Amino acid sequence: MFELKDLFWLALTGAICLFWWRGQKVREIALKQARKSCNEMELQLLDESVALRAIWLKRDEDGQLHIWRRYNFEFTSTGDERYAGQVVMLGYRVTGIDLPPHRIG
Repeated sequence: MFELKDLFWLALTGAICLFWWRGQKVREIALKQARKSCNEMELQLLDESVALRAIWLKRDEDGQLHIWRRYNFEFTSTGDERYAGQVVMLGYRVTGIDLPPHRIG
């Protein structure tokens, strides 16, 4: 039958898959927020994607531990230059979005 090490590897594989699956949901939320912010400011989200740039463990206001993630994305206002923006997530919640100064088209 199964040995203890087999159960360990099965549990580890399952935990990694669950972490990845939940991370995809968080990434979708970050992408929606980047799209929304760009649309509100009449900017174009380039590549229609966000990229994970940092991950850490942080506590929220209630002291609960969550995974903190920072996603980068690129946008343009005139079509000539690319600017880098950021979406910061704590768990499934957007805690900040940064759109640096850019030209107005």
